[in-house]
Amino acid sequence: MTDKASIEAQLHRIAEALERLAPPGSVTADFMAADAFVWDAETTALVPVPEVARVDLSLLKGIDRVRDILLDNTRRFARGLPANNALLWGARGMGKSSLVKAAHAAVNEEIPHSLILIEIHREDIESLPRLMSLLRGQDRPAIIFCDDLSFDHDDTSYKSLKAVLEGGIEGRPHNVIFYATSNRRHLMPRDMVENERSTAINPSEAVEEKVSLSDRFGLWLGFHNCSQADFLGMVEAYAAHYGLMIETERLHAEAIEWAATRGARSGRVAWQYIQDLAGRLGQQLG
Repeated sequence: MTDKASIEAQLHRIAEALERLAPPGSVTADFMAADAFVWDAETTALVPVPEVARVDLSLLKGIDRVRDILLDNTRRFARGLPANNALLWGARGMGKSSLVKAAHAAVNEEIPHSLILIEIHREDIESLPRLMSLLRGQDRPAIIFCDDLSFDHDDTSYKSLKAVLEGGIEGRPHNVIFYATSNRRHLMPRDMVENERSTAINPSEAVEEKVSLSDRFGLWLGFHNCSQADFLGMVEAYAAHYGLMIETERLHAEAIEWAATRGARSGRVAWQYIQDLAGRLGQQLG
């Protein structure tokens, strides 16, 4: 390769690198293309989701109180009224993410195409400011949704989320709220918080920024392990909804045995049992 060709190749690589590092220009999106999108941070694009994988709101059992709170908050937001960011935290498999998607669908049935749901992956939290800039210029109310949100040691991406929740100097766009699910109420591991307290000159100030992140959510909705009665109610609701032909006594006995083998009772375990049951009965779901 000649010196000129070598220099041109190096300049080309430098130009490509600078292009990747440069902030996106005027990114646009078709917000009427769908009611749900996935945020692609690498290309700064909203990818339409034609059909969201969700369950009907009526099938979410044992979480009536938090269901009604989130549904009311979502409904008010769709109508242009004040609404809060929401953190859904607690036991695994109890319908946290299912509730977010079901509430979005239910409100869009009441007020057609009033809301868009945008899923952002946990590892893309640092790109939130770019997503905010994109949403600021459009009118449809948008719920940004992050499933299984938490932060580990030395993870500073929570600062991007904190800035979005607080609004920063520009203020959070009026048409955006943030819903997140997490197994942790404070989003940070307990040993991380304790380590900060034990080694800091001023322990309370050292952990305040990290622990207070969850305080930026106006709604804290707790999900707890369900009772056997609630678990059987979930199983019955699924069986009735999908028309599975089985006697109630047998249904209960099998569901209890299934939960015992899993060592847990939850909405997820109930659904897994129903899938197994439908397969054995030779019936389709959906």
